[in-house]
Amino acid sequence: MPPVGVKVSLNTEMQKFLQEKTVTPSPGQYPRMTADSAQVSAASVTWTNAEPDTLMERVLAPANLRRAYQRVVSNKGAPGADGMTVEHLSGYVKQYWPILKVRLLAGEYHPQGVRAVEIPKPKGGTRQLGIPSVVDRLIQQALLQQLTPIFDPLFSDYSYGFRSGRSAHQAIETARAHVAAGHRCCVELDLEKFFDRVNHDVLMAYIERQIEDKRVLTLIRRYLEARTMSGGLVSRRQEGTPQGGPLSPLLSNILLNELDHELERRGHRFVRYADDANIYVRSRRADERVMVSVERFLSQRLKLTLNRGKSRVAGSWMCDYLGYGMSWHQQPRLRVATMSLRRLRDRLRELLRRARGHKMASVIERINPVLRGWAGYFKLSQSKRPLEEIDGWVRRKLRCVVWRQWKQPSTRARNLMRLGLGEARACISAFNGRGLWWSSGGISYESGIAEETMGSTWTSLGTGYDKPA
Repeated sequence: MPPVGVKVSLNTEMQKFLQEKTVTPSPGQYPRMTADSAQVSAASVTWTNAEPDTLMERVLAPANLRRAYQRVVSNKGAPGADGMTVEHLSGYVKQYWPILKVRLLAGEYHPQGVRAVEIPKPKGGTRQLGIPSVVDRLIQQALLQQLTPIFDPLFSDYSYGFRSGRSAHQAIETARAHVAAGHRCCVELDLEKFFDRVNHDVLMAYIERQIEDKRVLTLIRRYLEARTMSGGLVSRRQEGTPQGGPLSPLLSNILLNELDHELERRGHRFVRYADDANIYVRSRRADERVMVSVERFLSQRLKLTLNRGKSRVAGSWMCDYLGYGMSWHQQPRLRVATMSLRRLRDRLRELLRRARGHKMASVIERINPVLRGWAGYFKLSQSKRPLEEIDGWVRRKLRCVVWRQWKQPSTRARNLMRLGLGEARACISAFNGRGLWWSSGGISYESGIAEETMGSTWTSLGTGYDKPA
């Protein structure tokens, strides 16, 4: 009897396929699957130990695969080491899926290597991502959809990262509730290179508590140990779970769930979003004690290292979390963290630098998605002043763009007069010999360039308060 989901005629179809020359993509793209490379062992085809409703069969069920395919295609994403894009996934799966499925059912599938990509971290340095091939992303997504209902009910109520129905805003509100309840001292935990230091044996031990299907366990370990390709070099992975695949967030939650349960057992107030965790206690003395005990637990039980340089003990009003800060009041008010404001300004500077020479409508169209997204995330902020300052800064930067585009002093004077400024004041502003930033902040210039010329920023964002005067 063939594996569940494989038709009896599969052997005949595979023999026909192996006798034909398959169409291969152009050189430099994803690896060719020829007759030699597509060989399937006799054990794979004649494998008969499958249970009707084991986990691997549920992973490979057509309905589950359709959902996984739609998710991978909608996420788009960069190609992996083989160069295959999501546009090619449909044709590839139609041609080779019977062979891939038999390998998966027999536990003989080996993932391709991941492509290493480095991205800048918000607080400096770089973070390495491991981008799997689109075929492996499809399989990982199918795995994720079946593993999530098994593990998610086991996670702590104070874990909010990468979980359905939970968000960063809920994590922030939970942190504020802890502080409002009197736990005003904070232990900021920073796990040193967490995704690069995950111990495979420790992680697999926790997964094996809930999963019995050996094929699924073997496949997960193979994904953990998938080779990394960077700059033409291939290296083996001894530890860590590569960021970039659909399965990585769930695996990180499975491991750190042990930390959550340990903190709950001790009666601590805490909140965790992925590897960002804060613990809230009532006194500074308790802070130091918690820091030491948690560091010992991470090292001995989870084989993780606490970054002492970035981890700290401080008042809750001094500790930012997920881009937000808090005031020092007994009932703390949320505010936008200074680092978040700085990052927004850096992002806008980059966009405005690229927009030189473009029309003002095009410039505003370019920066508005960033402003809308930023305003949407920081809608919980209860401090008006930083938003007003950003509003004024954005408008002044837009005036800089206009002032630069006008170039010649005579052109500047003429356009200022066209906007309603008197000739004397227009000439003083146009021929002042000052730089762009100084000129854009001048009273005469502000009054000369009308609001409709700039377009509306915060009023179009729906931030909940009137445009600053």
